Amino acid sequence: MIDDTAARAQLIEAADQLFYARGVQAVGMDAVRTAAGVSLKRIYALFPSKDALIAAVLERRRAQWTAGIAASAERAATAREKILAVFDFLDAWFREPDFNGCAFINAYGELHDGNPDVTRTVREQKASFQRYVADLVRDAGGPETLAAQIAILAEGAQTTAAIAGTPDAAAQARAAAATLLDAALD
Repeated sequence: MIDDTAARAQLIEAADQLFYARGVQAVGMDAVRTAAGVSLKRIYALFPSKDALIAAVLERRRAQWTAGIAASAERAATAREKILAVFDFLDAWFREPDFNGCAFINAYGELHDGNPDVTRTVREQKASFQRYVADLVRDAGGPETLAAQIAILAEGAQTTAAIAGTPDAAAQARAAAATLLDAALD
């Protein structure tokens, strides 16, 4: 029998894959049990509700997002390049074979009316990303209003890429961000 830490990780991984591919509401706990190979009794011992599992999945996604953005920024030398690296990260993500849009936007769309924890988690993640962009814009010497514009480009690119089924939105949003940066940083 695997320990609780390994079982928890296994459950979060399985639930994440299922929720992301099918949607949160379409996936029952029996499907999670089957995919994870963990009994329902054990699942509910580790996660007292499906909502608790959803929250854990979103926390995992937040960590992945933060790590991906940070890794992309590490390759950039200037604050301007770090801002544009966000769109390079998005481009690589949009090209992944299982790309299905932003898990936070997807979960919010499905659950925001009936799940205040999901609403809070999604809003926290989006606010955190906006703060990250704001810090980069400040480091680049840009105006505060530029940060919101850049963040909206990134958010819009995610939705557009998911709906269109093509990664082109990342390059288009990157070009728009470069134009905004050039205009603001003259």
